[in-house]
Amino acid sequence: MKIFTTTLFLTLSTCFIFGQKTTHNKVSRKIDPNWESMAENYQVPEWFQDGKIGVWMHWGIPSSIDENRADDGSHYGRRMYGDKDYDARNEPDRKRTAKLTEWHTERYGKPSEFGYEKFIPNFKAEKFNANEIVKFVKSCGARFIMPVATHHDNFDMYDSFFPYNSVKMGPKKDILREWKDAAQEHNLKFGVSTHLYWSPRFFRTARKFQKEGTPEWEFFNMDYDSFEFASQKSWNEHWYKRCWDLIDKYDPDMFNNDSPYPTIKTGDGIGVKLFSDYLNRDLKENNGNQTTVLSFKNTKENKAAFTYNLERGMFGEQQKYPWIWATDLSGSWFYRKKSFTKMSLDVLIGNAIDAISKNGVVMINIALKGDGTIPENQVKMLSDFGEFVKINNEGIYNTRPWKVYGEGPLKIVTKRAGENLKKFSEKDIRITTNEGNLYAFVLATPTEDVLIKTLNKGGLLNKKIKEIKLLGSNEKVNWCQEKDGLVIKNNFKKLPNQPAICFKIVLK
Repeated sequence: MKIFTTTLFLTLSTCFIFGQKTTHNKVSRKIDPNWESMAENYQVPEWFQDGKIGVWMHWGIPSSIDENRADDGSHYGRRMYGDKDYDARNEPDRKRTAKLTEWHTERYGKPSEFGYEKFIPNFKAEKFNANEIVKFVKSCGARFIMPVATHHDNFDMYDSFFPYNSVKMGPKKDILREWKDAAQEHNLKFGVSTHLYWSPRFFRTARKFQKEGTPEWEFFNMDYDSFEFASQKSWNEHWYKRCWDLIDKYDPDMFNNDSPYPTIKTGDGIGVKLFSDYLNRDLKENNGNQTTVLSFKNTKENKAAFTYNLERGMFGEQQKYPWIWATDLSGSWFYRKKSFTKMSLDVLIGNAIDAISKNGVVMINIALKGDGTIPENQVKMLSDFGEFVKINNEGIYNTRPWKVYGEGPLKIVTKRAGENLKKFSEKDIRITTNEGNLYAFVLATPTEDVLIKTLNKGGLLNKKIKEIKLLGSNEKVNWCQEKDGLVIKNNFKKLPNQPAICFKIVLK
């Protein structure tokens, strides 16, 4: 398909319900390559808001490096060369880099003799089975997947025009095509994530070891300025071509740009041009209806223009527009044997429900081994999470935020890279709604009667309660609505064996 850059006229009108735009009366609209037009026309598709749970896959060259390696913070290709000439880093980070560089030298030799490119043949993906993995993550609650197409290390996990890719090297497979085919087989939406834009800076420390005329010269981005690449036209155009190649060949339902992008000020607006071209391509193919999701991290742009990816961070309050809570089970994004999430299962579940109650969508990263299999501890964590979802799916899928997200003593701080690790209590309640009913999640096993102050008589709940059910149980629920709150009697013979429970509140 050719790049669709002509102005697209749509017949839409918008109304806002927590940022979701739905069409009613016909009004002309167009998407131009600027943020104002993006904010005016971007629409979050229903499948994304209904699906609620996705799985991200970080997998690539780092996955196949010795699993007992020192802590690389998912940046082995940068740290192995040391931190000199990179940029100002804090002291703990410098120490981590120094330790990794020392480990690499002892294990493989000096970086000048054994560069990052020499790891590529070790990345074989010999046990990779996309169909089995997608089937598994679907059983754990996922409704979409989002594998990493290109990380900062400049290696494409698909059949790209760039020579360093998984078809020509390493696995000798079109990894992304296998992910997409498996997603279609199991009726899941398919997303891609590119982290390419950091690449010239990422390999800054490797530059002193490169020789002009070698194949590695291109791999390490030696033709681009590692300090000024953001304002370098040749790099910005290269970034656009690589990203469009990815979009055009794999037609993703979701495009996540993890790194920064060419700005209007320094990059001639090529970034917003790519994003609007991606959306316009979708609109052209679907009669003016947006079916795709565009996501990235920028905190400064109008969040009506895209879907905000809050990586390892959380919001303290409900958000007007749908957003992504992205977390990681591996503890290091890429597989390393000694690394695993510090988040317990009950906190993972609590955080997920907290995000959903605040108009968020959950994206859980799993990190495959170099051979293409999922480590057992990640399998166990995702499976247990999936068991909770199966029991309480009615209060998760297809829901929307209520008037307030809930209540409780645990205060969630709005912060990127600062997700909650504290345990929730039985007084921490989160609320969702669907088809006129409320779903109240108690985020710890109750030891006494449940009191939901938010649902007090004469308060925010302006409808009468018909009945209350406990999801995952057939026992009768005894309750009464008082001026201090809704009281649910804890006289159950047996509660569902889950870290949290959910009450379905049926309204008249």
